Amino acid sequence: MPIKESAKKYMRVTDRKTTKNKKVRGTYRSAIKKTREAVAQKDLAKATEWLKKTIKTLDKAIEKKVIKKNTGARYKSRINKMVKNLSQK
Repeated sequence: MPIKESAKKYMRVTDRKTTKNKKVRGTYRSAIKKTREAVAQKDLAKATEWLKKTIKTLDKAIEKKVIKKNTGARYKSRINKMVKNLSQK
């Protein structure tokens, strides 16, 4: 446990930030998971719907600096590629 007041404050700040970041991370991860499940079930309508939601949640995570810009772009690219391949089949 920290002894100095500034260290105690930093622990509180870190705890608040961690909680917020976990919530955002859980949101985009579950959206990605739902998109992948829709692709696995070969449900194009559901997959495109979840693709839009996934992109939106990833953009919010990038905006809040939970993930880096290139990481978000990579996730979006891979998910988009999966849905596009599904639509071509």
